[in-house]
Amino acid sequence: MKNMTGGMRPKLRHVQVSRGHEHGQQVLILSDPCGLGDCAIVLPASLAPVLELCDGTRDIAALRTVLELRTGLRVGPDYLERMFAALDRALMIDNEHFARVYQEAVKKFRTAPSRLPTMADRVYPANSGSLEQVLCGYFDALLPNADNKLKADEVRGLVSPHIDYQRGGTVYAGVWRRAAKAAQAAEVAIILGTNHFNGQKLVTLTRQSYATPWGVLATAGDVVDAVASALGEEEVFAEEFNHRNEHSVEAAAVWLHYLVKDKGCELVPVLCGSFQRFIEGDRKPSDDDEVARFIEALSNATANRRTLIIAAGDLAHVGPAFGDRYPIDVLEKSRILSADNELMSAIARGDAEEVFQQVKKEGDRRRICGLSAIYLALRLLGKASGDITGYAQCPADEQGTSLVSICGVVLA
Repeated sequence: MKNMTGGMRPKLRHVQVSRGHEHGQQVLILSDPCGLGDCAIVLPASLAPVLELCDGTRDIAALRTVLELRTGLRVGPDYLERMFAALDRALMIDNEHFARVYQEAVKKFRTAPSRLPTMADRVYPANSGSLEQVLCGYFDALLPNADNKLKADEVRGLVSPHIDYQRGGTVYAGVWRRAAKAAQAAEVAIILGTNHFNGQKLVTLTRQSYATPWGVLATAGDVVDAVASALGEEEVFAEEFNHRNEHSVEAAAVWLHYLVKDKGCELVPVLCGSFQRFIEGDRKPSDDDEVARFIEALSNATANRRTLIIAAGDLAHVGPAFGDRYPIDVLEKSRILSADNELMSAIARGDAEEVFQQVKKEGDRRRICGLSAIYLALRLLGKASGDITGYAQCPADEQGTSLVSICGVVLA
């Protein structure tokens, strides 16, 4: 790596940052969510002001000055240079080195026989027989169906979690049991999953097919091509590499494949970017031209096929694990349940605009990470209504002070 002095201005990529303790000191643990870098970088927490300002506009001398002014911390003349060298080796700096490795990885992903399952042997068994036993176990543990408004053959869409199966298995099983006939009858399944990699694009497609322990779910290339033609190749494939490690589509695809096995259902895997610009701005997604073109193109491309629309999205992410200052107590859990019930009721009414407005009204305080996927699924379904099949508040830290809430909904 070149010496980063002499006017070089380091720009930190979007990396995952968590806090921890090492030798009794607070530390920052940086890792690459894309999985290109093969190691994490541990830094003193006192260096946070430097990292926050690594936007490519300041050289190292300026960053050293900022560190001293803000924290009173003085570091040796080559300390920051060595730190940025380590970050560069870990592919966390946005520079030519990262760009070269990234382009090589994108090419490898696109030319591979299929998109390999990344959750196998971590979230579920990689062996198909063992996985079948696990999923059967979740189904067998369910109580008999309650009195439902929808008949099984009326289901056109569903909201399924994307949390790990260990915490969300019961909710997964509840919604997929209700959607089983629809899945088995589907010729194409559209899975709209949350893009957790700070995706800037509304939607991100891939022509790559998703593999599961039962084989490969072939991607409907003609449908992907139709959407790409409507929105632009660069727009929908610019962040395609995120599909490699993003778990949201995979989490739903495994349950789908378990139900359809070799029935020939094709897949349209879509990663949905953040709606933060709509939350913070004056424009609504219902007024957005790109949203309208996406809905129209995907609807037209699947109009003559039996289609199942799946939103793979979780609900609230609250507590210290997600940046909140205070732990989630019993009273706050009750408040979250009340707010989630309102949101789930809007989803079950098929009311995409009400779902968005509820989240916007509170400034997305609960961090509804499935918002864009759920909203777009409801827009694709059009007039719809359904049943809530399950809900859970899942622990998100060892102390029990943070939680992720999830739900299952079937829609007709």
